[in-house]
Amino acid sequence: IIKQMSAITKEKLLQALKHFFGYDSFRLQQENIITTILSGKDVLAIMPTGGGKSICYQLPALLFPGITIVVSPLIALMKDQVDSLLADGIPAAFLNSSQSSSEQRNIIERAKRNELKLLYIAPERLGNNSAQFFDFLKGLNPSLFAIDEAHCISQWGHDFRPEYLQLATLKKHFPETPVIALTASADKITQTDIVDKLQLHAPEQFVSSFDRPNISYYIRPKQNTFAHIIAYLRQHPDYNGIIYALSRSSTEEIAKKIADSGIYTAYYHAGMNAEDRSRVQEAFQRDEIRVVVATIAFGMGIDKSNVRFVIHYDVPKNIEGYYQETGRAGRDGLHSDAILFYSVGDIIKLKKFIEIDGNAEQTAVVSKKLQQMQTLCETESCRRQYILQYFGESAPSFCGNCDFCLGDREERKATEDAQKVLSAIARTGERFGSNYIVDFLRGSDSEKILREHKALKTYGIGRNLKKEEWQLLIKQLLQQQLITKSDDLYPILKLNDKSWQVLRGDLDVKMITKKREEEVAVEAPEYDNTLLKHLKEVRLQLAGRENVPAYIIIADSALVELATYLPQTFEELKMISGFGDYKISKYGAEFLQVIKSYSNEQNLESRIHLKSPKRERRSTPAKNNKDTGNTRYISLQLYQQGNTIPEIASIRGISPVTVETHLSSFIATGELNIDRFVTGGKLERIIEVIRSTGQINALKPIKDLLNDDYSYGEIRMALEYYKSRM
Repeated sequence: IIKQMSAITKEKLLQALKHFFGYDSFRLQQENIITTILSGKDVLAIMPTGGGKSICYQLPALLFPGITIVVSPLIALMKDQVDSLLADGIPAAFLNSSQSSSEQRNIIERAKRNELKLLYIAPERLGNNSAQFFDFLKGLNPSLFAIDEAHCISQWGHDFRPEYLQLATLKKHFPETPVIALTASADKITQTDIVDKLQLHAPEQFVSSFDRPNISYYIRPKQNTFAHIIAYLRQHPDYNGIIYALSRSSTEEIAKKIADSGIYTAYYHAGMNAEDRSRVQEAFQRDEIRVVVATIAFGMGIDKSNVRFVIHYDVPKNIEGYYQETGRAGRDGLHSDAILFYSVGDIIKLKKFIEIDGNAEQTAVVSKKLQQMQTLCETESCRRQYILQYFGESAPSFCGNCDFCLGDREERKATEDAQKVLSAIARTGERFGSNYIVDFLRGSDSEKILREHKALKTYGIGRNLKKEEWQLLIKQLLQQQLITKSDDLYPILKLNDKSWQVLRGDLDVKMITKKREEEVAVEAPEYDNTLLKHLKEVRLQLAGRENVPAYIIIADSALVELATYLPQTFEELKMISGFGDYKISKYGAEFLQVIKSYSNEQNLESRIHLKSPKRERRSTPAKNNKDTGNTRYISLQLYQQGNTIPEIASIRGISPVTVETHLSSFIATGELNIDRFVTGGKLERIIEVIRSTGQINALKPIKDLLNDDYSYGEIRMALEYYKSRM
């Protein structure tokens, strides 16, 4: 069987992907993961939330002759997955404590009759006293085991669950059956521990990019927080999302305040009874509740694809948790926001609760993770870069989609100051932390500065900068990996190979500072908003008929594609991402009827020929630019009145860079002509560099390949022009 499975061609895999799930191509490392599983090997797959982990075991499950057993940690998550599979016409079921004895017996009998392709179970089913259940599984002769949220098995992870340790028995009972372990948030230590604890046999490990490019990260000071939340919700009336708070009482208090302001809101926490929790969750999934204020108890069971924002009212305990929680937004690939309100007070509060009795080693792990979370909140650099580097992934210093990169950034040459820092670290023996180095540079008279160090020539050479400026430079040197920091309780700074390149003058250093300003929205694709509303109404009717959440019928991203490309036939409908053969046969006629009727009324034709054959992530439908409250449109009006970019910056009290960013968005929409900002010859050269690098988000890599005749403003404008044409 394994030989037969491993011989399946890529063409056959793509046909199966299209037939069952409606997608034209694989994402990230899905294809490699699936072919590895089909060859009979164990797999550890690390993929971002919303990156398509489920396909990695669901498609092999449909190709293998036997049943696939999926271990999932939450009842709600099982139900959501099974509902999605049933909506695609795939026979699946779950076994858990929410079912009656007769319901469970019925599922077991269906499995014995080979009527199911996937069976979801809780990890507790495989406990030490589960001999009868293992006998049942052996009778099924499963083709594959899938362990979802596999980080729960590791004590080094952020969400350790003792019941997951029982999964080690799987390999004892089924040594020849392949196992795939999947998670979205595991650092390298946790990844190693997962392999060890599950006793996987020489597994192939696939670590996809942790980047979620459609999510904008914002970290705000925790001041007037409630007013900011209300303002955000009113500015985005079509958005639904989750607000996380640490305590149960906070969730209730925040939810009441939001509800009192006229926005339909509910709260969710572990102190509620099961019936109330289920009611809130189902109402949110069905878009009956727009906002849920919750503790982290609300999360792993949510597979809702169209969550548009995640707000953290309180600071999370670690970056893994933060990453996983923010990843619940934008699973459909559309633009979404992750907003965190930060205060040092939250960190101080959390420090009181992280000690684990009788386990100093685990306490140290948790403490370090909290410190890294604090650094993310305080860093004066790209948020996305910090997150990706935390997970061991290299990233540029400018993502163009976080509060730091969207703000007014100033870049200055800092090589000489960096050399002072590096020299101080070297001369003091690489034995001290940042505070000592800063005091040494500034010539502090403190007794903590060793006498022999006060005699060094470099002592006091940094009096030209304030303490805060040196601290910021050290943070950026760490961020740019020009120095390293030890993992000790009191971390010390050390030099690396790049440090010596800077000291020798072979590598220049630039320091970035920014003035925090307003968010810059991501531009929307062109689509027909009225038609989109009609399509959502049809989807809601279908969801009511099927008694499932609306997004189970079809994702928002697919509806946006329908309203953009106006397919008129079943063949054209196949080109819309998410419409597999089953969904086309079941729902296609009703969607097509609405599109064709609307197209006839408005004298519109199919635009499917404009669609790229590849599945692409799109930005969320944004508000009309021509909203007088829109800060970008104000800049446009001033420009159209004849003001130059510097004059607009002076009038509005913002930087020229911000004005350029505002105006570039209107180049993307075609409301401004690129020729006003970039001459033809320069435009061609910039686009040539963009194509050669494949870089469409960061400016610096492009600037580095051009001479000084090209400004960042010209590159920014050219990029927007290129992306709009692409």
